[in-house]
Amino acid sequence: MNLKNKTLLITDIDEFIGLRTAELAIAQGMKVRGLQNSTEQNKQAQSLGIDVIVGNITDPTTAKKACQGVDIVLHTAQIAQEAGSINHFREINVGGSVNMAKAAKDAGVKTFVHLSSVMVYGFDYPDGVTESEPISSENNPYCQTKIEAEIALLELNASPDFGIIIIRAGDIYGPGSIPWIVRPIHMMRQKLFAYANDGKGVINHVYIDNLIDGIFLAIEKETYGEIFNITDGQETSWKEYFMRLAAMESLPAPLSLPKDEIKLFLRLRVQGQKLFRKKVDILPESIDFMTRPYACSIAKAQSLLNFKPTIDLEEGMQLTHEWLQKTDIQRLLQ
Repeated sequence: MNLKNKTLLITDIDEFIGLRTAELAIAQGMKVRGLQNSTEQNKQAQSLGIDVIVGNITDPTTAKKACQGVDIVLHTAQIAQEAGSINHFREINVGGSVNMAKAAKDAGVKTFVHLSSVMVYGFDYPDGVTESEPISSENNPYCQTKIEAEIALLELNASPDFGIIIIRAGDIYGPGSIPWIVRPIHMMRQKLFAYANDGKGVINHVYIDNLIDGIFLAIEKETYGEIFNITDGQETSWKEYFMRLAAMESLPAPLSLPKDEIKLFLRLRVQGQKLFRKKVDILPESIDFMTRPYACSIAKAQSLLNFKPTIDLEEGMQLTHEWLQKTDIQRLLQ
């Protein structure tokens, strides 16, 4: 599929993945429409000339309106918290995804790309895990509902008329990334950050532009019914990643503490924040997400898509640092 002049609908256009995808899509000659839940004016999208529709992905009327006249849907909208009510996760991550896909199919959309996550493998998986290996919910609502969404969406795949593509993204970092840039930097600045168990294990990082390259390749090659792990393909330890993050901002090197001690501290912190009616900024379950053991394989994406990550960790950190120099990250956490 030639992407030029194609109309792309991006859900959650107001979040960092959606906005960056829009910028790169427009640069490739695509037309972009956005769907967002927030009624707040999206100035960045407006500056790009994007038609933004406000509404909920679970609403059939909104989904139908958003999908009219669209060639491709990139569905990035999700609840990406580390814990919470399974019913709420299921409503958005599963129900919302299926609602958007059905609306897209009815509207004659050719391609539906669902942004999933390598978290479908859980917290303890084999080294070099591939797309064909077992997945695990780990009794976690995020992992569980990302798995359920994949299963439900693939049932709607009807190539060549309507194709579903699943992208299992790694840990997405870069300008605007809350979990892997903004939140840890914010905690480091307050001298409240520590990594667990001496930083053993591997972060499956993927720079935002590398992820979008992988998504565009999957669309161009019309790989319907397929699932792809998309990461930078580097084996970077958690310790190295967080040390780099601190050094990038000229902050003291973070400490290492036992996993259970960090989780206890965070439980007490959450209780205190709730007591004083402050916004809870980080949950104890986040430590499970930050202690996964191995790298995922991207061999399938390399083989079928000719996917080659072009921005390595060194350059990605430099680009992120430049963004941080001109950004009030406190505002992003409100």
